[in-house]
Amino acid sequence: MPMPLRPGLLYLALLSAMTVTTTQAADLSWVDPAVASVNQEVIDLRHTIHQNPELGNMEVKTAALVADRLKALGLEVRTQVGKTGVVGVLKGGLPGPVVALRADMDALPVKELNDLPYASKATGVRLGKTVPVMHACGHDTHTAMLLGAARVLAEHRDQVAGTVVFLFQPAEEGAADVDDSQTDTLIGAQAMIRDGALDSPKVEAVFGVHVMAGYPTGHLYYKAGTVLNSSDQFRITVDGQQTHGSAPWSGVDPIVASGAIIGALQTLVSRRADLSQGMAVVSVGTINGGSASNIIAQTVELTGTIRSNSPAIRDTILKKMPPLVQGIASAYETRADLQVTNHTPVTVNNPILTEAMVPALELAAPGKVERLPASLSPSEDFSYYAQKVPGLFVFLGATPADQDMASAPNNHSPYFTADDATLATGVKAHVQFVLNYPGRANSKS
Repeated sequence: MPMPLRPGLLYLALLSAMTVTTTQAADLSWVDPAVASVNQEVIDLRHTIHQNPELGNMEVKTAALVADRLKALGLEVRTQVGKTGVVGVLKGGLPGPVVALRADMDALPVKELNDLPYASKATGVRLGKTVPVMHACGHDTHTAMLLGAARVLAEHRDQVAGTVVFLFQPAEEGAADVDDSQTDTLIGAQAMIRDGALDSPKVEAVFGVHVMAGYPTGHLYYKAGTVLNSSDQFRITVDGQQTHGSAPWSGVDPIVASGAIIGALQTLVSRRADLSQGMAVVSVGTINGGSASNIIAQTVELTGTIRSNSPAIRDTILKKMPPLVQGIASAYETRADLQVTNHTPVTVNNPILTEAMVPALELAAPGKVERLPASLSPSEDFSYYAQKVPGLFVFLGATPADQDMASAPNNHSPYFTADDATLATGVKAHVQFVLNYPGRANSKS
């Protein structure tokens, strides 16, 4: 029995047989001047947002700024979507499909070390603890670029076929009010979807742009199919019996058991996963246990992350990990409690949509568009949108071309920076996604 197509895929399947819309793009002469006219405003917005960062689910001021800007453009605006998210709806002057553009608004608990006039000195509260806050992954640029695109499209709505949904999302990096191991609370993209961000109006396709350090300013990068890893977090608590270090036989040592578990976790990749399907890593990030050098601890806690670019490999690791951990713990006469938190699935760009939008990318960055040879290692909750409707997630270089790409501080570094000169390309990419989504060109008279 054939599998039913997801929403939007029927249209894309029909599109795959139509070469005209995949090889030609609507090159509208007003786009470049319009983007140039909002460029300084976008830069100023970026600086304001960067200087006033807010953690996930705490983006109150950022969301208010976004909502005010969208309302001033005459868009329909919904607030408190996914807690602090904002959805704006622009109805074009011509009939056509509904597509969504997404930007994330949240910052990270990182202390900024850049010497910039708009550097962050902000703090926030994460799980009851005061922490420094910085836009160390470029979400300030994403928000500013999408606001710029909203203005360009709103001011030329008579040229827009169909409807554009602007998704300004909270908590892509996690929520400041939700523990990472908490599994019963939806945040970020999942919370936006739960609150109907893709349903009113019904979205047919979704697009996103992410700035990347170490790639030259103004260049766009894309890949069909798998483009980013999945992300899962685990916590293992190993319980033994505390005793004096001089007499280990009188207790049960959870430290030695934990060491065996750490080593065995690597076999989930090397001996259990079918690596012909992709890659994976299992990394232990923290080990905590004990209070003195001559006391064998009662309890050891391990935390770590699982990443993969293959849904099948991810499933294998998640299935095989519990019996492996429990078996080793039992062999060492300890007890182990394993908690796995599923953060994001593999991010997959719809292949038909991706190839159809290459001409739009070329219009946004002429001569500076490159196909990635392999998927990238980070993870993104854009993946949840792309599970619901066909999606395309692309990357925008953010390091000046005259700098050494290999030495550029990467995303999440306290020294991370994004070149203001790249923002215009991001704005243009969003606009060209809308204007060149398959079917729009044929709907124009």
